[in-house]
Amino acid sequence: MPRLAPLVLTALTCTSLLVGCADNTTSSTAADSENLAHVKIPEKVKANTSITVGTPDTQVALKLSKQIDKLPFKVKWANISGGPQCSEAFRAHSLDLCSAAEIPSIHAHWTGLDTKLVASEFRRDPLKHPVYELGIAPGADVDTLADLRGKKIAYSPGQAQGALVLRILAKAGLSKDDVQLVELPSTGDVYPTALGSRQVDVAPLGGVNIKRYPAKYGKDGGKTIQHGLRDDPAHLWAVTDAVSDPQKAAAIREFIRFWARSEVWVDRHPKQWIDGYYVKDQGLTHADGEYLVKQNGHPDIPADWTPAIARQQKTVDLLAKETGQKKFDAGILFDRRYESVAADAVAAAGRPR
Repeated sequence: MPRLAPLVLTALTCTSLLVGCADNTTSSTAADSENLAHVKIPEKVKANTSITVGTPDTQVALKLSKQIDKLPFKVKWANISGGPQCSEAFRAHSLDLCSAAEIPSIHAHWTGLDTKLVASEFRRDPLKHPVYELGIAPGADVDTLADLRGKKIAYSPGQAQGALVLRILAKAGLSKDDVQLVELPSTGDVYPTALGSRQVDVAPLGGVNIKRYPAKYGKDGGKTIQHGLRDDPAHLWAVTDAVSDPQKAAAIREFIRFWARSEVWVDRHPKQWIDGYYVKDQGLTHADGEYLVKQNGHPDIPADWTPAIARQQKTVDLLAKETGQKKFDAGILFDRRYESVAADAVAAAGRPR
């Protein structure tokens, strides 16, 4: 799971406003993607090639699995992850690759930031292992999705949680006009605190907050409920300038292989991951780490992105409808030169259990 980012309001500016952020950037087009698809990635990467990567959890996984020193190129590790931080770093030309969910790449397209998804990971049995659950404030009187009508719901545009809220409303047969969306950044404990103080009635909670929120506020009536939607997309996300550069493109391909093998290692070594990442790196308790390992389930790294692109298209269409943005072909967000790279690396290492 990505780290909880610090509360940086400036990182939300472009993704929340979707206005005035296209300066000095170029929007992705179908033609651009088609041209890139015909650019062959070199078979080998030069040892002096350097890329800047914002995947802190992968850095830890590579250290714990003793693979980090085997990277055949130079990596500058950036302690950032997630859509808003990565978008800002891409715009500042200080990042080549990062980890993010599906929504940031969509909003990047709408704000003129040219990016590509280069690796995809999902969860086996995603409905049994959701990334998010809906936190319900004490006294909010919400037991089902139908009860969301008229409620104050925490909303973070440009992030996975924000899109999930819109998808949940659609599932419930509701529109934005049927609820009150309260724009809040979904960082740290902002959402649990907002729920506990009744600033909002409902908020999507992820990670250890799913466990901690009812433990802290359950005596007052705070709880979580399932939303029943698939919410598991996770990607490696690159700025198009990086994958357009032959040597950086080759380095990114090799990094994807290491990333995929590290995901297999994490899945097969839960005790080491709990101790080395959740406890020592993230400062969580061992019990929290055990909960997260169980909550996350097992990874699914597909060799065929067609179903993922189809699901992303539905998200694009919904967001376009709800935000007034222009629909586009979700396929242009994916650099399919990398489509089977991660799955092939996993197959060579032995698939996750």
